[in-house]
Amino acid sequence: MAEEKLLLEVKELKKYFDTPRGKLHAVDGVSFKLNRGKTIGVVGESGCGKSTLGRTILRLIDSTEGQVLFDGKDITHVSGEELLKLRSEMQIIFQDPFSSLDPKMTVSQIIEEPLKIHKVYKDKKEREARVVELMEIVGLDERYINTYPHELDGGRRQRIGIARSIALDPKFIVCDEPVSALDVSIQAQILNLMMDLKDQHGYTYMFITHDLSVVKHISDEILVLYLGTMVEKTSSDRLFKNPIHPYTKALLSAIPIPDIAYKGREAQVMKGEVTSPIEPPEGCRFAARCPLATDKCRSESPAFVEVEEDHFVACHYWDKQ
Repeated sequence: MAEEKLLLEVKELKKYFDTPRGKLHAVDGVSFKLNRGKTIGVVGESGCGKSTLGRTILRLIDSTEGQVLFDGKDITHVSGEELLKLRSEMQIIFQDPFSSLDPKMTVSQIIEEPLKIHKVYKDKKEREARVVELMEIVGLDERYINTYPHELDGGRRQRIGIARSIALDPKFIVCDEPVSALDVSIQAQILNLMMDLKDQHGYTYMFITHDLSVVKHISDEILVLYLGTMVEKTSSDRLFKNPIHPYTKALLSAIPIPDIAYKGREAQVMKGEVTSPIEPPEGCRFAARCPLATDKCRSESPAFVEVEEDHFVACHYWDKQ
C-alpha cells in the first residue's frame, strides 16, 4: 500500500464501556489502513461494534486504547481547535434519516449549519448559493429548500443528510448504514448517488452495513467484524469468491437469491449462543457457534494473519475447511 496515498490508519483500536456486570468490549483491537479515494466496507451482525468503530474513529466517542492516524497525524487525543478543524475533514452519514435531522429546521438551515459553524462563507448570499449547489449535487429539487424533514420521504431526508455531510468537502466520510432504513428501490438510488460522489469528488468512505449484498457494489475492501474483533479482511471481489472464515461463509450463504428455481446453495445456519461481549473469555469469540470449534478455539484467541496476498483471517483452522 503506497504510503503517499494513505489517508487513514487504525492501530489496535479498542473501545470498552463500563456496565454493572463489567466492561463491554464493543471494539477490541481493530486495525486497518485506508487509501485516499477508496471505500472499506465494515460488515457484521447488529451489535458487533460497527457503528462504535466508526464513531470512535471520528472522535465522536473517545477510544479506550489504540491509535487513529488521519492524514499522517495522530488524532486519538486532539481537542479544542484541532478537533473542530478535524470535524470539517471527517464527516458521518447517519443510519436514520429522520432522527438525525433537526425537525425544527428547514432543509436549507440543516445544510447551511456546518457552513456557519466553520465560518466557510462570511456572506449569507454565498452560503445560500452553496446550499442550492449542494441540493443540486445530491438530487434535491430547489423547491424543497424551505421544507421541513417530516414533509419529505426517507430517500429525500437521506439526501439532506448526504448534502450536510459533504458541505465542507471532507476527505473522509463514515456511512453508518445509510440505506438500511430505506425502501429497496430508494436504496439503489442512494447507493448510486454515493458512488457518483466518490468518483466526482474523490471521497474516501467507510461504509458500515449488515447487508453484504449492499456492501459488495460500493466497497473496494471488506472488513468482517464479530463481537468487536476482526475475523476476515480482503478485497470485495475476493471475499465473495473465496470466503475463508466460517462466520463470513455463513453471512454470505444468508444472502437471498432472487430465483425460486435456484438450488445450488444451502444456507449455513449458525447454531449456539452468542458469546457475551461483557468481559468475554479467552479464545475465539465465534467458537460457541462455529462448526469447526475445538478446545483450542475455546481457550486460545486466533491471530489475525495473512493467509494469501492481502487476505487476512482470524481462524485456527482456516486451512482445514
